[in-house]
Amino acid sequence: MADPPPLTADCALFLDIDGTLIDIADHPLDVVVPAGLVSTLRELRIRLGGALALVSGRSLAQIDLLLGETPFDLAGSHGFEWRDGSGQDQVLADRDPALEKVADQIVTASSGLRGLYVEHKAYSIALHYRSNLELVDQAWALARAGADSLGPDFTLLGGKAVVEIVSAHAKKGMAIERFLAAPPYAGRRPVFAGDDLTDESGFAQVNRDNGVTIRVGRETPETLAKFSLPSTAALRAWLGGVL
Repeated sequence: MADPPPLTADCALFLDIDGTLIDIADHPLDVVVPAGLVSTLRELRIRLGGALALVSGRSLAQIDLLLGETPFDLAGSHGFEWRDGSGQDQVLADRDPALEKVADQIVTASSGLRGLYVEHKAYSIALHYRSNLELVDQAWALARAGADSLGPDFTLLGGKAVVEIVSAHAKKGMAIERFLAAPPYAGRRPVFAGDDLTDESGFAQVNRDNGVTIRVGRETPETLAKFSLPSTAALRAWLGGVL
């Protein structure tokens, strides 16, 4: 795949965080935000007339902890929750109380699996096996059992050395579509950068809107992205090229 075209002032920019803007760590709490990244994003937001949103599997609360107080529009939990220009946090539905019980069951069942980290998010459960890639089958089996017990409103979403139990209604593509329907995004050419399977619905939506889709990291023939960049550093350099 070719490098993406330059970002222009008429774009609406959507960015995944982990694996796209910042490198993935063995533990999600160990990621490092590169110096100057938030300042670059702030400047880009101004250049784009406010049409910049971060679209992540992290919850809004986690994004706030990671990046601090920022003016950015956000879609968290794979689009299940979002924050727009009003500054008010919104969710698609109330949190399912059964999620905590299932998370506890998975933690208990996985206690002997060294290198598996069970992350209980506000609206999902993520099983990380980056520290021990040999646990891929066990992680998926535990996640599948958890999703089955929660019922049809939940599904599995795979990522880089992680499998997540999420709401079946949570899709990054839906979050991007929601932003594009309102100012300051409406009427602009959408651009979305992501790095794994969790971003494919976003690529699909932006392709339907004749936008620019960018896969960050190792190229794969299965992706719907039309362009690629080899690393998070390359994506940050591409973003900084317009400043």
